[in-house]
Amino acid sequence: MTLLNHSRTRRRRLGVVAVATGLLAALLSAVPAAATPDPGDGAAAQKAVSQSAQAQATEAIADGEIPGQDEIVHSANIEHLANIPKEAFTGLNSDLAFQGKYAFAGNYDGFRIFDISNPKAPKTVAQVLCPGSQNDVSVSGNLLFLSTDSSRSDSSCNSTTQPVTEKSSWEGMKVFDISDKANPKYVAAVETACGSHTHSLVPERKNVYIYVSSYSPNAAYPDCQPPHDGISVIKVPRDAPEKAAVVGFPVLFPGEGPDGGGNPGSPTNPGVSKTTGCHDITVLPEKDLAAGACMGDGILFSIKDPEHPKVIDQVEDNVNFAFWHSATFNQKANKVVFTDELGGGGAATCNAATGPNRGADGIYDIVGKGDQRKLVFRSYYKIPRYQADTENCVAHNGSLIPVKGKDIMVQAWYQGGVSVWDFTDSANPKEIAYFERGPLSTTTLSIGGSWSAYYYNGYIYSNDIAKGFDVLKLSDRRTDPAKRVHLGELNVQTQPDYFD
Repeated sequence: MTLLNHSRTRRRRLGVVAVATGLLAALLSAVPAAATPDPGDGAAAQKAVSQSAQAQATEAIADGEIPGQDEIVHSANIEHLANIPKEAFTGLNSDLAFQGKYAFAGNYDGFRIFDISNPKAPKTVAQVLCPGSQNDVSVSGNLLFLSTDSSRSDSSCNSTTQPVTEKSSWEGMKVFDISDKANPKYVAAVETACGSHTHSLVPERKNVYIYVSSYSPNAAYPDCQPPHDGISVIKVPRDAPEKAAVVGFPVLFPGEGPDGGGNPGSPTNPGVSKTTGCHDITVLPEKDLAAGACMGDGILFSIKDPEHPKVIDQVEDNVNFAFWHSATFNQKANKVVFTDELGGGGAATCNAATGPNRGADGIYDIVGKGDQRKLVFRSYYKIPRYQADTENCVAHNGSLIPVKGKDIMVQAWYQGGVSVWDFTDSANPKEIAYFERGPLSTTTLSIGGSWSAYYYNGYIYSNDIAKGFDVLKLSDRRTDPAKRVHLGELNVQTQPDYFD
């Protein structure tokens, strides 16, 4: 296996070595309890690599083929404005959401609120200790929603880990009142089947609907029984969030037998995940449309009736996709980018051995009209820089950069960093900017890197699993028009109409 990629040397000379500036705030007096990582995104354990892989990483750094350990490099059109280390929480950083001048950052130990009114100097406003992976976070009005996908002793923020085989264990959604950003208040909890790995909001004037994605049922789990071939739908009244409740479990993969429908996975399709639910859903409320990344399947569905979503089309890729992870529409809603999280986020897949088509993005055009629309595959996109075998790297969470007439997005690749790429030509995507750090380690496969990288009101914000909250400024004639678009709120899995 070789790490060498001759284009990297040229690109790296264009990059700028930066020193991360840490903005330290007062730590919480309480010591966070250790959250239990789930078997999905970002396992926390370090893994040994072979001596030859260690030697290759060291040699590649010496030759300038990859950045040095913890060294920051980026393309000439990206500036690294700020970094805030993890402070009180020791768990993995996860997803991001935005509202006004605030950013909300999930962590396996809870969530953190930043004041980003000055992107060069973000300030910590609050840190809320509430263990329970992944703690993916969304906001709507005065409400914040938090996913819990690890088995807990109860629904409180003082809960401890407890076996999933015990009926009294709890997993699901938590709801907070964030009218006072400095003092969020926990107001509701809703248990859902198989917990909540991720979630997506369908906001309405009086209510917020939550699509809860979860998977991996087992006959030994009292609250996660097979077949688990759909999603939980929660209805949250804005004026009475304490009345939040599950209002349905629409089946997205109907089928006979104990396993339901969807991709059967291995051994029928070797190396492919069996579909037992969805990992992530992106909704486009203005178009009454949603795209689901559901383990072994990608789906397109209508959400005209948010309590009863209807599948329009379903696709599989049993050659190059191992685990359908997330989805992003383009602005015209005639394309979807699906990600393949090969290795579950804990493996080194951005190398020559894996190649350009696995652990990558799949770009699909949406053709046809109404309920006759179909997903048609066009191409794959993967970052063009090889990473060391000590770096977890695979396609992960990203968002559109709102440029009229163009399809451009920014995306996290764990230790592969942050990539900005153009898929206006569905068959020929290309990278136009990047930011990354060198490996956390040259001797072990250590989990880190950018979990989520999103564009919001002129800047790119990245939640690095190990290094903390990063702010990047992109200056490029191809993306500069996006700086004129300002949103009052952004949950990337509830994709806005940027130009309405």
